[in-house]
Amino acid sequence: MEPAWSPLVTSGVFPGTFNPPTIAHLAIAEAARRTYRLGRLDLVVSRVPLGKDEVSIPSLDERITVLRSITRRLPWLGVVVSDSQLIADLATGYDVVVMGADKWQQIHDVAFYDGSPVARDEAIASLPRIAVVPRSGFEAPADLLLDLGEAHLSISSSRARNGEIGLMAPEARASGLWAP
Repeated sequence: MEPAWSPLVTSGVFPGTFNPPTIAHLAIAEAARRTYRLGRLDLVVSRVPLGKDEVSIPSLDERITVLRSITRRLPWLGVVVSDSQLIADLATGYDVVVMGADKWQQIHDVAFYDGSPVARDEAIASLPRIAVVPRSGFEAPADLLLDLGEAHLSISSSRARNGEIGLMAPEARASGLWAP
């Protein structure tokens, strides 16, 4: 099903830590590519992610190596490392930004904009087309939801890190970086 608003969108951005990249991340990327007819979707990793504990094991370089191995299999997928943290900054220059419903809620929190509702509203207004991945316990506008299907909605990187290695993308599993 093609979106009514555009016959062709060329690039998308999917920010995250991808610690580890999961089969759900790949399903989300494919759903966004198909829905928005993306020629390219970049997985963007912030060197210092906003609102998350710093990840040291595996290192950023190790995670990027795994993500790049995924892009060899999926050439429409790219990897970008950024010093930016805000979704609005990470999404600059893209046609679509993909985020989870938890991130959708976070971008509305003024705490991430030095307490300024004006800065928050300007950042949100600057976003390109938004695709929100449903997530249990988080609300998002129905017209922004990406149709992912039920099978991937309960998958999380946390569960994969905690031993459910079958949830990891094949390249992440093969790397052994997240072995229990």
